[in-house]
Amino acid sequence: MVVGDRVVNGVVAAGCAAMLATAFYIENFMGLEPCPLCLMQRLVFAAIGLVCLLGCLHNPGRGGQRGYAGVMLLIALAGIGLAWRQLWLQSLPPEEVPACGPGIYYMLDRFPLGDVLASMIKGTGDCAEVQLFLGVSIPVWSLLAFIGCAAIALFQMFKRRA
Repeated sequence: MVVGDRVVNGVVAAGCAAMLATAFYIENFMGLEPCPLCLMQRLVFAAIGLVCLLGCLHNPGRGGQRGYAGVMLLIALAGIGLAWRQLWLQSLPPEEVPACGPGIYYMLDRFPLGDVLASMIKGTGDCAEVQLFLGVSIPVWSLLAFIGCAAIALFQMFKRRA
């Protein structure tokens, strides 16, 4: 049985929605405040989900599907970089962890958007705090999901016509 691109895009979009729903559950019901890198990873999941939803609704031909898969791959690679950075920050000895910065809402209110985004990508001391979900560090879950999205995108880009 061959699964079509429309189904794959729909499943990935639903998976991204599930990741976002899990993140909101962890924040609102488990009381874990997201760090700047966590917020950036949420944006990446939303972007991948949106690209896949558009690909599912549009259902283009082979060339168009490769375009959607290429965009998904680039976004997933950005997500891999963000999750990897957070894991790196979590692995630092306490004396090398960057200082905690002001809250995201304060930064958005006081600083230019470019400075806020740069600060979010660099991460802060908050990002070095290890929080577990189902016994695994949260950025590991994100990293695995981004790797899965990248693998699916590569498969969609290079699969042969059935």
